[in-house]
Amino acid sequence: MSIEPTSTVTVDVLAGHLGHLTEAQQEAFTVFRERLTKVQLYRPGTDDDIPSHDEPTLLRFLRARRFDSAKAHKQFADAEAWRAKHNVDELYATFPVDEMESSRRFYPRWTGRRDKNGLPVYVYRLASLDTQLQKELNQIPTERRYQRIVVLYETMTRFVLRLCTHLPHSTSPTPISSVTTIIDLQNVSIGMLWNWRRHLQEASTLATANYPETLSTIAVVNSPSFFPTVWGWIKPWFDEGTRNKVHVLGKDPGEVLRTLIHAEDLPKIYGGELGWNFEDEPALDEAAKTVIGEMSKGPAEFIGGQVQKPALPSPKDSPTS
Repeated sequence: MSIEPTSTVTVDVLAGHLGHLTEAQQEAFTVFRERLTKVQLYRPGTDDDIPSHDEPTLLRFLRARRFDSAKAHKQFADAEAWRAKHNVDELYATFPVDEMESSRRFYPRWTGRRDKNGLPVYVYRLASLDTQLQKELNQIPTERRYQRIVVLYETMTRFVLRLCTHLPHSTSPTPISSVTTIIDLQNVSIGMLWNWRRHLQEASTLATANYPETLSTIAVVNSPSFFPTVWGWIKPWFDEGTRNKVHVLGKDPGEVLRTLIHAEDLPKIYGGELGWNFEDEPALDEAAKTVIGEMSKGPAEFIGGQVQKPALPSPKDSPTS
């Protein structure tokens, strides 16, 4: 099996999003909300209270199920049950700052920049997950490792995506609800990928089920000759929609990446001008600095144009209350 490198990537970031729904999609959205409200999985907003879930979140589940409201309802209900089982809101609000910051080393990291459509740009450089990091990760109890993944996804949805929605972007006022990710396979051996497969599968499976449609474009760079074999392993971890978003770039990925990301927002090692490496903190652009100053440490939410620490859930926050 071979995979032909992608020379162009075309992304429609508006289809199926707020303000760009077809008549049939809008009808499915209405039915979806009504179904969720009826079974108390969703609480519409009032003059005195905000909705239990924002519209971009609801639409992510609908897009994941191609606007089949019944199938989206099932996935949403399963995700809410999963959140309750793992006490996600309390977990996020109480997660230790130092542990959270340390956890970022094992997963895709936000560069602090955005692509041409305003989507946050994440990078995952697998060669940075060296033997020492693998040993460290293996010493973490399975349950705690899982909780770390959850907390980092919560940061993406509660902080990064909301911040990027607030910042000026070319598709405004359409909310930002997904990310552009560069996966760097330079200097990665097939043995290393095999050793990390459970770690990678754990994160991928969790995201597909409970954070659907948070991945927009996935650009694979520096892929080795054995990548088709690896792709055969990992394809089952993703649904068809996510698999179609994966683009394997050729020897000069910068040419394609610069069609998605302005040079000043693309790391130098991928053909851009930004001095940023995987181990670095987010290099916020000027617009983000104006709003938040610097990247917050530990669990945080972006609400009403401000950075806030997540509050412990109250009884009324439960969709079944």
